[in-house]
Amino acid sequence: MPLTAAQMKQWCRRILGLCPEETHRPLPEYLESIPRLDALAELGSGTVVLVRGDVDCKPGPEVGQGDIRLRSMLETLQYGRQRGWKQVVFGHIGRKPEGTLEKVAARLGQLLGEEVPLVRDWLDEDQLQIAPAAREAIEAARPGAVLVLENTRRYSIERVLWKAKEADLDQLAEPLARLANQVAEQLSPYYVNEAFAAGSLDTSTTVLPAAMQQVALGRYVAGQFGGPLLRCLEATLVVFSGLKIDKLDDLQAIVRRGQVRMVISAGSLAMALKKAAARLAGGDFGLGVAEDPQHADKPYYIPPERIEQATAILQHGQEHGVQFVLPVDFVLQDGSVSETIAPGQQQLDVGPKTRELFELKIGNYLELLQRKPQLPRVAFHNGVFGKFEEEPFAEGTRHFMGQLKRLKENGVEVYVGGGEGGKALEQYGEPDWVTHVFTAGGTVLNALGGEPVPYLVALRLAAQGAIHRWV
Repeated sequence: MPLTAAQMKQWCRRILGLCPEETHRPLPEYLESIPRLDALAELGSGTVVLVRGDVDCKPGPEVGQGDIRLRSMLETLQYGRQRGWKQVVFGHIGRKPEGTLEKVAARLGQLLGEEVPLVRDWLDEDQLQIAPAAREAIEAARPGAVLVLENTRRYSIERVLWKAKEADLDQLAEPLARLANQVAEQLSPYYVNEAFAAGSLDTSTTVLPAAMQQVALGRYVAGQFGGPLLRCLEATLVVFSGLKIDKLDDLQAIVRRGQVRMVISAGSLAMALKKAAARLAGGDFGLGVAEDPQHADKPYYIPPERIEQATAILQHGQEHGVQFVLPVDFVLQDGSVSETIAPGQQQLDVGPKTRELFELKIGNYLELLQRKPQLPRVAFHNGVFGKFEEEPFAEGTRHFMGQLKRLKENGVEVYVGGGEGGKALEQYGEPDWVTHVFTAGGTVLNALGGEPVPYLVALRLAAQGAIHRWV
């Protein structure tokens, strides 16, 4: 039965987190409620199966360069090929609508050893109908074929939930329901999510599952959540840094989980914590341009409410035996090293004293594990310590990669949260220095932090048939 606008409105309220009592659940509960790929095993040869793929990548000249996300999809795609499914892979590349998946489809063909056609104009957005040419291409494909739909973000309806508020849903519900119905009726009612990194509020990941008869997690996504991510929930050491101050939300949730014994921090996160710590001690610490309201439009700006949040994090940590290790000196924008940050100045890396301090504290952490063998020997590292892509500000990040190796050599499982942390390891270390590197930083932080991963919310609702219970 086609979805109604009223049903879609209720669905979107949950996707947007407006019903937290229903959707803010522990990660294991999501994983228990969402079917795995084998749930679709009985689908016959020639069945069209939609695969929300991790296609946001830039393949390099050779296989193995820039295509790790595509390679993560191979086990699921091979599973479908063996059963003769016609698999329709879709997803986005970058944030710009003009981006194309042409090179992605070509590389996927190389990985699979056969041509993978790119279906370009697959949606009539004015009517929100699947284009006849797209349906014809899929119908003409042989059993076992894989096709790729062009960049979903070229269509504005893919992006309407990014900044949507509850008041917008009356207007958005009808077109979203119409699109979901069209995809289910004209393409397929069977949906597999094999896009670990696709943690945004895209329509293709959060809305289309509402209209599906069956949904499932792909092999790679299920393995990442069910293995390394669950293990990260046990982390007793967290190295948390970076430019985005909203990571404080994730850090707060991670600390409140109660497992963490030590937090090492740098970047904007450390700046907020540094000022909060100074105030708790009866003093203050200047953050330079990072606290100047004239820089409020810059990504490094830290508003007053984030200092209050950092204060709450520190107070909670102190009450529960969490040690926070913060920088004691900084590399400023002119390359000089200072223990203070004056008005007009900006810190872009940690200084030499901080590098020594961090190394000392890693030793302390290892000693703690020796004294308390019952503690999980698990560390989670996310972000970089400064503007590491520029050599004058790279040393803090480069130096700490060696500490990750030290941890692993001492029997600690070390997980790196993807994104810039993964790039830093690739640039300054070796893959075997850590236990695992995730291919998606944002998704990992959502799963470990306080906000649910949007596509897990959608898949759980779909698997439970929730939308059909709503009037």
